[in-house]
Amino acid sequence: MSKKDDNYTKTKRLVLTSFIFAMALVLSYIEDSLPPIMAAVPGVKFGLSNIAVMYALFFLGRKVAFSIAALKSFFVFIMRGFVAALLSFCGGMLSLTVMLLLIYIFKDKISYLLVSVCGAVFHNIGQFIAISIIYSNLFLWVYLPILLVSGVFAGIVTAVLLRFILPALKKLV
Repeated sequence: MSKKDDNYTKTKRLVLTSFIFAMALVLSYIEDSLPPIMAAVPGVKFGLSNIAVMYALFFLGRKVAFSIAALKSFFVFIMRGFVAALLSFCGGMLSLTVMLLLIYIFKDKISYLLVSVCGAVFHNIGQFIAISIIYSNLFLWVYLPILLVSGVFAGIVTAVLLRFILPALKKLV
């Protein structure tokens, strides 16, 4: 491969990564514009921007996925402040680590759906751990089952939507 081809490949990868990051930001903005899923349960969301992170993990590699998750957290810091960014970062990093482990252990024998559900559940667990450190109130433990159940539903929604938009995203590569 010539240096020109190598530069083209690097540029194409950078542009694709930037596009996927922009997609994550747009999905996050759209989700924030929607009415709350359950007004009685604060913080429960589908996690639409995680579609972009999952795509990056499956098709662009773990480094890109971790980069997008970290950049997403930085964006959250700018838009919503430190606590929200900490929750985003802790949830995102734990989620990605668990998804990566599942993919490594089970290779091609695991479905997007199961990876997505586990990722969403562990995203909520990571956020719960972070918030438990900030607010050391035992009452928070009552909220954990709600987060786990909502994580399962969010993971299903994320996997279904990823499958739906995958054909369009594959045309980019």
